This record gives sequence, structure tokens and C-alpha cells, in this order.
Amino acid sequence: SRLDEAFWFDIRGRVGGTEFLGYTTEIAEAEITTLIIDGNEATEVHEGTEVELLANQTPFYAEAGGQQGDIGTVVTESAKLNIIDTRKELEDVHVHIAKVVAGTVHQGDTANFEVNGARRMALRAHHSATHLLHEALRRRLGEHITQKGSMVAPDRLRFDVSHPQAIKSDDLRAIEREVNARIRLNTPVETRLMTPDEAIKRGAMALFGEKYGDQVRVVAMGGEAEPFSVELCGGTHVVRTGDIGFFQILSESAVAAGVRRIEAVAGESAEVQVCQQLDLLDKVSLELRTGRGDILKRVSSLLGDRKKLERELSELRRKFASSPGPDVSNAESDVSEIGNLKFSARLLENVPSKELKGMVDEVKKQIGSGVVAIISVADGKASIVVGVTDDATELLDAVELVKIGSVALGGKGGGGRPDMAQAGGPNGSGAARAIDEIGAAIALKVA
Repeated sequence: SRLDEAFWFDIRGRVGGTEFLGYTTEIAEAEITTLIIDGNEATEVHEGTEVELLANQTPFYAEAGGQQGDIGTVVTESAKLNIIDTRKELEDVHVHIAKVVAGTVHQGDTANFEVNGARRMALRAHHSATHLLHEALRRRLGEHITQKGSMVAPDRLRFDVSHPQAIKSDDLRAIEREVNARIRLNTPVETRLMTPDEAIKRGAMALFGEKYGDQVRVVAMGGEAEPFSVELCGGTHVVRTGDIGFFQILSESAVAAGVRRIEAVAGESAEVQVCQQLDLLDKVSLELRTGRGDILKRVSSLLGDRKKLERELSELRRKFASSPGPDVSNAESDVSEIGNLKFSARLLENVPSKELKGMVDEVKKQIGSGVVAIISVADGKASIVVGVTDDATELLDAVELVKIGSVALGGKGGGGRPDMAQAGGPNGSGAARAIDEIGAAIALKVA
């Protein structure tokens, strides 16, 4: 569990904050000032142990502003450590989450800190792409667009913005094209330190509610004569927009009222995504035995064929249900006389519940006067429909009868009208009992 603020205040009071060197370098020498194991300070840590490590300075970026923390290695004269995450406490204390993979590390050791460069490069590409995306959204959809949250990982980005409705697909494609156009310009990404007031005069977008110190980092990118995007940001970025490579939006969805989420990829991750999509298209076209360009036409044709077959199958089922005697779908069929009423009961297998009402109507016409109950069992669950012919509705209520059947099926009743009602239950093995109990209820009414 995370240690409380008092713990970190005490440590910072003794060893100071961490100077971050990672804007200009990914390798640096530093002094290990503190080692923490399970919330307790230690003077040395042995191989195989997990440790939180602090240093006077570091090239490792600590997770902030949505950008994930760096990973990498730390090497001393007597030990090697893998850094698996970097986080921040009290705004300027970088906590390296590490595992000692060889030797013993001591408090006060001088160490070589080296960030995983490939991962950092992928993080920078996705972070810079987020800035271009933000501005492209504002220009396409309006100034009301403001950042509500972001996540920058080495393989993807997530960006939440204020917007009252779903973003249309043509808007998303236009935004994607705008970002890629800015990437292709390959203009330098400029970072300057200035006061918050100077930054806002220059047009930098400040995040509402964020605390800013005496100086802020202003990141400008994406324009030729003047910058396309200007934001206050403490994250790491590419040197030129072309370093982002390529940008692709994957999805757009709602996360809260008035907040939309865009998920996207940049650089190598975007290339991988395109290759995966093309591979999928190739597999689909092979399965459909048609070229990529004809996939949509082929799918539309198949869906049309399927709807036609479903209609024909539904019609056949209705005819089977209304035919006298047992039908060919492994159904038991029975018409009995209860008093002066006919009771037709059928047990079917794997007939969709939406088709049962049509079948009951057919059988009602066939028997002329009385009650029809059809139960279909699929995957152990049952659906039941009870129909009462119009002349018998003063004596019998389909809703009451279907509820009796539903209880036998492990259900909790059903609903409908006096002449037609439907229910279901999880216990298909109770189907025969449901028929018997409906028959008994009819007998009581006509006695």
C-alpha cells in the first residue's frame, strides 16, 4: 500500500526532492539517497528483493499528466536493478519501483540510471499525438472541447473530452487526417519555460483546476508560420512531429454524461494496427471467396439470404405446429378434451421464443375452441406461450394459465392478454409437469 504524505515529507526534508533530467537525456549518473522495503527505510538491499529507490537526480519520468512512468535499469558497482515503474510523491520526489536482479545495492551508492529508450520514444510519440489530437478536435468540433482526462502508454493513448454527443465518423476521419497532416509537416516541437501568465498570453491551454508554479513548460508543435498546438505540459515529447510517424483513431465512446473517450495509436503501434486490419480483411475475403473490394456487397447478399431463410423456416415451424399428430421435429403433440373444451399441448425443442405466439395462433384456428400451450426447450431453459380462443376467455385467462406453467419451469410468472400470454423459466425439465398443471387448472374451471 502507498505510504502516507507524512512519510514522504520526512524523507524530502532529509534528502531533498529529485532533479528531473529526462527532458534532455535518458542516461545519467546519480546518488541513491534512500532505499525503502515494505514501507521501511533500509541501508542495503539484496538480490531478488523489491525496493522503492530515491536518488538526487534521475532521467526517469514519473507518471504524471496521464503519461506512464519510465522503466529501465540502474547499475552500481555492486548491483543491477530493473526499474519496473516510476511514480511521483509530493510533486518532486521520484520513486523508482525496482527489483534487485544481481548483487547488493547500498544507500549512498553512485549509480548509472538508464531509461528504456524504445519505450520512452513510443511514449513521446503518443503524448505528442495527444496534443495534436486535442487541437484538431477543437478546430473541428468547437472551442467547448476541453480535456477531461488522458492516458499515454507506449502502445496506445486514451483521451477524454467534454462533448455533448457522439462524435460522427466523418468528423473522426477528418480529425485523424488533420493530425497526420501535422505529423507530415515534420516541424520542430518547441518547449519553453515561462510564467503562467506569459504562457496563457501566448495561447497555451491551461487545465482547469491544475496548480502551476512560478514557471511552466509550454509545448508548441505542428505549425509552419505559427504553432498548431500550444499547451502547458510537463510530459516528454518528440523532437519533430514527423517522429510520431502515423496516427490512427481506433474508437470513440461515452464514459460519462457529456464526456467522450477517444482511443488511438501512433507510430509503430499504428502500423501494427493497420496490418492487423488488413490481415483480418484478407481472412474475411478468403472465407467469403471474394476480393477485398466486394466484401460489403457479399455480406449484404448473405444477410439477405439469411433473412429469407429465417422467414421460410418460421413459416415451416408454424405449419408443423398446427399439423395434427406428432411433428417431425422431435415434438410431442397432444389434443385432449377437458369438459367441452379442447386442450392442445405441444413440447418442442430449440424453437425461438419469438415464434411461439405465431404457432399458438395457428393451433387456435385449428382447434376452434379451447386452450393451446406450446413449450420450447433450448439449452435447458424453457419458453411457454398459452393461448385461449376468444369464446373461452370469459371462463379462462391465458395470463393465469401461463403463470401456473412458468412456476413449474422455475420461473416467476409471465404476462400478456387474456387470449395470449408468454413466460419462461430456467428449468426445461419441468415442461411436462407445466402442461399437466395447466390441464389441471383448466379442469377446475370447467368442472
